[in-house]
Amino acid sequence: MKNFKVPYSEAEIEFVEKKSRFIGHIYKVSTPEQCQEILAAVRKKYWDATHNVYAYVLRESGIKRYSDDGEPQGTAGIPVLDVLEKSGVTDCAVVVTRYFGGIMLGAGGLVRAYSHS
Repeated sequence: MKNFKVPYSEAEIEFVEKKSRFIGHIYKVSTPEQCQEILAAVRKKYWDATHNVYAYVLRESGIKRYSDDGEPQGTAGIPVLDVLEKSGVTDCAVVVTRYFGGIMLGAGGLVRAYSHS
């Protein structure tokens, strides 16, 4: 039997990068429907946020999905998914909420910030 990592519980991280506020959440999930419900709940809670980027990985079905949610292509969802894949975490969904602070981070800055989240 192959070992795999799943989140023990929900967790949240918050930090500020050049006046932009990032709020990261991780959830244990097992179906795409759960992921969509969580995303809807986060979007409702942070309705005034600039972006709600997500990525999720489901072990049993092999499904991997992500969204940049309006950020430049490849600068948000893919870095979040990449962190999950490289760390070996599965059956989880990550949603990163961003409140734009007025200072452009550039592609590299966005990748670093979303990867950190």
